[in-house]
Amino acid sequence: IMEKGKVAGTAPIKVSVEAGKRYSWCTCGLSEKQPFCDGKHKADGKFSPLAYIAEETKDVYFCACKQTNNPGLCDGAHKSL
Repeated sequence: IMEKGKVAGTAPIKVSVEAGKRYSWCTCGLSEKQPFCDGKHKADGKFSPLAYIAEETKDVYFCACKQTNNPGLCDGAHKSL
């Protein structure tokens, strides 16, 4: 089981992604550029960003609470915090 990061927010973050573009989702919850990685995880070494490659250009809801069971994307886990 992957360790869950610090809760960075209690609602998903809507991002308009572009087909073929790579996004680095923050897994630790410490990034100041939520929902994306800014390198803050390097301090503890337990976390690393998760690559999300957009298959199509569309709006995506990235998880901000870091408790999702669908890493990267919101699965509604924030509703039980």
